Amino acid sequence: MNKAIVLDKNFECDDSEMLLPSGYARVSEHNLYIYVKSYLCSLRVNSAHAKNRGQVSGGGKKPWAQKGGGRARAGSMTSPVFVGGGVAHGPSKRNYIVKVNKKQKRLALEYALIQKAQLGKLFVVDSIAVESGKTRDAYGKFKNLSAKNALLVGFVNDEKTLLAYRNLDQCCIVDLCELNAYLITAYSCVVIEKSAFNDIFRISNHK
Repeated sequence: MNKAIVLDKNFECDDSEMLLPSGYARVSEHNLYIYVKSYLCSLRVNSAHAKNRGQVSGGGKKPWAQKGGGRARAGSMTSPVFVGGGVAHGPSKRNYIVKVNKKQKRLALEYALIQKAQLGKLFVVDSIAVESGKTRDAYGKFKNLSAKNALLVGFVNDEKTLLAYRNLDQCCIVDLCELNAYLITAYSCVVIEKSAFNDIFRISNHK
């Protein structure tokens, strides 16, 4: 069922739902695969590198005569067979970036949302704010979700709310502009403020 469950201010179900656009159900899951792959590749540290025989300094002179020395012929001391020489088949810096265009990013987000809705883990609430600023109150709300962890999405400009959720390892609070398909798939449930939820659809209708 492509619906988001509406919650009250305490994150408890109030027996109402919000429909997702029917077009979301027709999005290919491949868009989500490409986006998640791109996101994870962007996190990779491109630092593993070993010098090959062409990058090691020295080795311009032939170490010994080709014949008559009783030793195997050698052309350079930078060969991998010598101590201090280059590394054969070692790691080298490479570009891990996987390019994803704007339309694919949008479709990936739509598929991630519809996936959460089908699992019954997409929630809409009037506000995610914690007016007291206390972690205890924030945890009380999270506990009502009965989930392993949660992604909270809204227009985050309240310092008290940020402080309340900051000490909860199970919760991640992000502004709407930071929302992406990877974050939606990374958490077991997603709670979105109603105003932010409507904005997502407004952008979708004008893409």
